[in-house]
Amino acid sequence: MDTLVHLLSKTLWFVARPGTFALILACVGLVLMWRGRRWGRWPLLAGLGFYVVVIATPLAPWIVMPLEDRFARPAEAPMHVDGVIVLGGAVDQNLTEARGIPALNGAAERMTEFVALARRYPEARLVFTGGQGSLVHGGLTEADVARRLFTALGLPEARVTYEDQARNTWENAVFTHRLVEPRPGETWLLVTSASHMPRSVGAFRRAGWQVVPWPVNYRTGHSLAALYDAPFPDRLQMLESGLREWLGMAVYRALGRSDALFPAP
Repeated sequence: MDTLVHLLSKTLWFVARPGTFALILACVGLVLMWRGRRWGRWPLLAGLGFYVVVIATPLAPWIVMPLEDRFARPAEAPMHVDGVIVLGGAVDQNLTEARGIPALNGAAERMTEFVALARRYPEARLVFTGGQGSLVHGGLTEADVARRLFTALGLPEARVTYEDQARNTWENAVFTHRLVEPRPGETWLLVTSASHMPRSVGAFRRAGWQVVPWPVNYRTGHSLAALYDAPFPDRLQMLESGLREWLGMAVYRALGRSDALFPAP
């Protein structure tokens, strides 16, 4: 069942993601217009209109901002931390395999914050969780790339526990809980992108783990400049990732993988 859900989530999203769907609509409308079907202007206008809305309005930040604001970062760091968990999603296995050095993507703050927390809490247990989330991939897992990166940054390899089987957030929570076996009353920080934190917390709670959210990688702000400054490719990617998080939370709730539809503090 888990494998089927994973396959469906990847294949359906490939077509249904807003940017791709709008492009398909515009192309269909263009072909219809070229063949003399006047009603083809409607899918053409719908497809092009989507891109105009993304460029001209702060729609993308408005979609992502409630996700990022849901779990505020603690005003003061805890005095004692038993462990730190960082979720995969910040590395590029294919580029790492092709070029031979660890490659990071736009969520790189997950990795840098993990190293900073490791140094702030030298006695804390450290866990990275991430396997192969894509359908088409090479031989490296996210954990393989993380091991190379953290070792190069000075973290002793023996100090970090690497979970390398998880393909999604639910498996991150379940497999890591099974691997670490946290005891009641322990304080564990969960490091992931702020927009991904609600779904992550819901999954970890459902897996029986009360973690302390430690969000990073913010992409929105409340100022006018922050709402309009991002270029079009960033806006489109932000909108798609935000919609995917909202959809993901609904699916996780329906499948019993989250303790709430929109997990809250």
